[in-house]
Amino acid sequence: MSVINWFEDRRKFGGLIGAFLEEATRSSVSSERDRRIGVNANKGLWARCDNCGNMLHVKFSKRNKSVCEERGYHLSMNSMERIELLIDPNTWIPLDEDIIAKDILNFFDEESYENRIFTSQEKTGLTDAVQTGIGYINGTLIAPGVMDFHFMGGSMGSVVGEKITRLIEYATQKLLPLVLICASGGARMQEGTLSLMQTAKISSVLHLHQVQKKLLHVSVLTYPTTGGVTASSGMLGDIIIAESKAYIAFAGKRVIEQTSRQKIPDHFQAAESLFENGLLDSIVPRNLLKGVLSEISEPYFSAPYKNTLKS
Repeated sequence: MSVINWFEDRRKFGGLIGAFLEEATRSSVSSERDRRIGVNANKGLWARCDNCGNMLHVKFSKRNKSVCEERGYHLSMNSMERIELLIDPNTWIPLDEDIIAKDILNFFDEESYENRIFTSQEKTGLTDAVQTGIGYINGTLIAPGVMDFHFMGGSMGSVVGEKITRLIEYATQKLLPLVLICASGGARMQEGTLSLMQTAKISSVLHLHQVQKKLLHVSVLTYPTTGGVTASSGMLGDIIIAESKAYIAFAGKRVIEQTSRQKIPDHFQAAESLFENGLLDSIVPRNLLKGVLSEISEPYFSAPYKNTLKS
């Protein structure tokens, strides 16, 4: 072997060792970083609290009803998790599951509205951003509607408006207490004016349910409840309940500041601030919500005017 070949082999071998050491160092640093921040190699086992940044094990978080143990922040829940939390086992009967949105306006921004619907359906397993039905809470039959923020931000389009309207009409016909759990970014822009019309439609059937038939409507506001949902069903409850630190608003803080040219406090639109200013009846921790709804609904069935309605 010539001296030149010897140096060439030595160079290649040294390069392999260098590459190995570099990769080992990178893996060690990455593992140490993941260890420090509590990241598990198995995806889906850990979640981060959006408010305090605390790392939460998903299994224990679900046992704690998705409430952060560090500071008590209420984390996001999908509609099925809320139904399982509130409704007695094996009593949930869904209504109007076959209603599906159509792209009447042929709306297109970064992608078509039709694709956005399909993607959300694949992601959540829902047809749209609300589940409606009937079920029992501690033995009391109610008609709940549960919005799902994971489906296009819980935005209210024609399907959401129609399902909620049909639920209210069903509750009115069957003389049932109505419970609407709100989690929405507001009207669905992809449907334009059609989405805005849902606010008036829902408000009109609620008037029949509450004022003319004197039936109960409980509104539960969760993080976030904004826009047209706040302006319709959200703030029209006979009893309005909110989860702790829920963001509740019509317009966002930036829009208000730009319009009014005034600085507003950071927690101006938090549930606690709304409660202090008389816009809410109560702030109820998630683990107590089922019991509170049960206590509200149970005496409702023995009210004297109910017997008059039935006769």
